[in-house]
Amino acid sequence: MTASFRDFEHAGWTDPAVCASYEDLMAGLTAQSIEALLDGAGVAPGQSVLDVATGAGHAAAAAQARGAEVTGVDFSAEQVRLARRRYPAVRFEEGDAGRLPFEDRRFDAVMANYGVLHFPEPERFFGEAFRVLKAGGRLAFTVWDLPQKTRLFGAVLDAIRIHGALDVGLPAGPGMFMFADPSVSRPVLAAAGFVACFVTPVPQTFRAASGEAILRTLKTATVRMRGTLQRQQDGSADAIDAAILRALEPYRDAEGYAVPMPAILTVATRP
Repeated sequence: MTASFRDFEHAGWTDPAVCASYEDLMAGLTAQSIEALLDGAGVAPGQSVLDVATGAGHAAAAAQARGAEVTGVDFSAEQVRLARRRYPAVRFEEGDAGRLPFEDRRFDAVMANYGVLHFPEPERFFGEAFRVLKAGGRLAFTVWDLPQKTRLFGAVLDAIRIHGALDVGLPAGPGMFMFADPSVSRPVLAAAGFVACFVTPVPQTFRAASGEAILRTLKTATVRMRGTLQRQQDGSADAIDAAILRALEPYRDAEGYAVPMPAILTVATRP
């Protein structure tokens, strides 16, 4: 199960078209969490910082702009290539979150901006983060809030539930929203050895100029949502699309759509 989910995620995030669409359509949303993430990690001048699942490198570059010594790591060679091209002054490496290619107690901070929900074994990442952190170092990560609050995802899941099927044969993996719940994240982090765990919401807004742009984002710039939508029966696809846009109608404004998409920031410390 684990290997197949990893392969599914890896295939998605090494696809140049998916990476490009994510950058064009989703990066403006996920970047809204970066300053809160860096604050939670305690990023400051002279600190050594590891950014896991760095993607195109935006959070890593923001940490470097604060004067930190930063390394970004991602399991996607395509994402590493894009990050190196965009931020040539930052160090980027290819590597797996469940087996970080770094020595023990190397970093003052480890962070992951929306990476944890893509990991096949999040507990292994937490253990690896603990291993590579110095005493007193912080782990900080963001995930999406629950679907009833992240209205874009809530609209999609509700539409599929009514007009299609959620079980379409995708490889099984950890729940996409499991770490939005502190009652889940706190004991898992404690089991890895972390202390002083705190959890806080980060308000964010997804902006799209049109309904067409919303549907394009879901179908080209995500992996799990895209896979679920692609596997719907032909007769249900149009009904799902229409239901998504009906659900998001309350969030239309003069500039298109402004959809609530809050994040959850979790921070814990290695004693």
